[in-house]
Amino acid sequence: MDATAFWNVIGEYNKATLAIQLVLLAVVVVGVLVSVLTKAKFACKLILGILNMYIAIAFFGLFGTEPIQRFFAFPLYISIGVVFLCETIKNRDDVMEKPSIMAWLLIGLYILYPAVSILFGSEFPQMVTHVMPCPVVTISIALYSCYKKKSKLLLILLTIWGLTGVKSVIFSAYEDTILLLAGIYGVYLIVTEIKKDRMIKAKSECESD
Repeated sequence: MDATAFWNVIGEYNKATLAIQLVLLAVVVVGVLVSVLTKAKFACKLILGILNMYIAIAFFGLFGTEPIQRFFAFPLYISIGVVFLCETIKNRDDVMEKPSIMAWLLIGLYILYPAVSILFGSEFPQMVTHVMPCPVVTISIALYSCYKKKSKLLLILLTIWGLTGVKSVIFSAYEDTILLLAGIYGVYLIVTEIKKDRMIKAKSECESD
């Protein structure tokens, strides 16, 4: 996939879905507020699940033109969405903790994503908006990191796309260094969860002895 095809897909998607994107962005904000301010702590995971599945179907399914979009990105985002929805049911009562410094940074960079895209010379419709694959994974990693219970599978799926931020230089999409930063944080979260599981296992074995 070359840079021209990459930006053409973005342009066609933005022209056709801008109104839908604005609605979904508002839904994400509401989902976060509901999770933080009410007992429906699962709302944020539910919205992120729907959002990732939307990206799979709308961005990659309808507007994707390249094999990597249809046969790698599409199933990856569908999988992310499905696991988010499963987490919504499995850990329905899980709570969102105070965001880490890194989570706050990613949230801030997510908000600035379109501005950074413009700063690097992009113009609508060929620019990165909030409801596109890379920003969506960025905010998904940032918000999911706030939950106490985390699925390693979901973190791995999110991180796979996060690390594709290395393409920022290849496609002159320098704003996607934000995505790469999210991917690196995803690696950290995965390692942390593995260490946590090992500590719990070791403690359990000690108590059984």
